[in-house]
Amino acid sequence: MEIKETAVAGTLESSDIQIMISKAATGIQIDLQSDVEKQFGDQIRKVITTTLNNLDVTAAKVKAVDKGALDCVIKARTIAAVQRASQTTDQPAWEVL
Repeated sequence: MEIKETAVAGTLESSDIQIMISKAATGIQIDLQSDVEKQFGDQIRKVITTTLNNLDVTAAKVKAVDKGALDCVIKARTIAAVQRASQTTDQPAWEVL
């Protein structure tokens, strides 16, 4: 799936995560800001990367600002941001869920 524009999903409220995704030349680059990065940073990055791979995104810059989100919230916000950025909100990728 090709990223066509910058898109955002999520909020900065407690127990949520804000995902901003934009175009990149190659690879997936994740910039993570989280109060719990030392404990859960690797898991947050893994969930984002796995979700992007499942959506066939091969090149993207991701900025994630975590406020204690659970894995299911991270996955949902990543899917929403990718669909907005690829302009496919009317064609949900049900198989990724």
